Amino acid sequence: MNPMSVCKTTSSSLSSSSSTATAKKWIVHGLLAGAAIAVAIGARAYHLSRSGRFRSRVVGIIPARFASSRFQGKPLVHILGKPMIQRTWERAKLASSLDYLVVATDDEKIAECCRGFGANVIMTSESCRNGTERCNEALEKMDKKYDIVVNIQGDEPLIEPEIIDGIVKALQAAPDAVFSTAVTSLKPEDAFDPNRVKCIVDNRGYAMSGKVNPQFPYLLHLGIQSFDAKFLKIYPELQPTPLQLEEDLEQLKVLENGYKMKVIKVDHEAHGVDTPEDVEKIESFMRERNLS
Repeated sequence: MNPMSVCKTTSSSLSSSSSTATAKKWIVHGLLAGAAIAVAIGARAYHLSRSGRFRSRVVGIIPARFASSRFQGKPLVHILGKPMIQRTWERAKLASSLDYLVVATDDEKIAECCRGFGANVIMTSESCRNGTERCNEALEKMDKKYDIVVNIQGDEPLIEPEIIDGIVKALQAAPDAVFSTAVTSLKPEDAFDPNRVKCIVDNRGYAMSGKVNPQFPYLLHLGIQSFDAKFLKIYPELQPTPLQLEEDLEQLKVLENGYKMKVIKVDHEAHGVDTPEDVEKIESFMRERNLS
């Protein structure tokens, strides 16, 4: 065998092996780079979801019913010349976080009144047991999809739009919560009022309990709350719970079923209308402060 031919053959083999090794190296580098990019993209997406850039589409719903054991026809009662439901609508419209606002009702008189001042209206069934279930039914009837549903109770005609924005931001910033609400300081004279819902909050801003009667330095729960839309769809399917039934508070069903509720504390002088006597109180308050 010609030694030179052996040498040439060996040289060619080495060159081929070197090229193959180089190619493999580039392939490995490419795979590693691709994996790194994929991880970076995944981390970025996770970061965005954790930093609040999710649950971005928000709808406000004002549930309203005519039949009430304590105050029949309450949404239509006039407060300084305007129906209470109109005052609630006008305040809620000022919230910058809402993409859409609608009244959900089972009563044609309320619907006609709302259409008269330009409100959007969705008719719901009479079988809804509470405002949360009415919000869920209204959500199901909407063509557009939303991530957060704000339940704005119609008996808070002086609700501040900043509070609406605040509970929306709180829910967006708390991925482990499915519900958010607002509380304020409880006046001593309201401590024993069974119509004023009280709340206990832990050191991280999550609700621990809601009560109506006990003697305790509670915070006052305001008539506004926001839900993760996906959770709202399963809410009606959750079984009623002992505390919920005892206190007649729909929020307690959320807590007793193991879900988290984020709470923000606000400086707000609450003026919910629960009884006919509350109308005179809120009108006096508005006159004193020249609120029209």
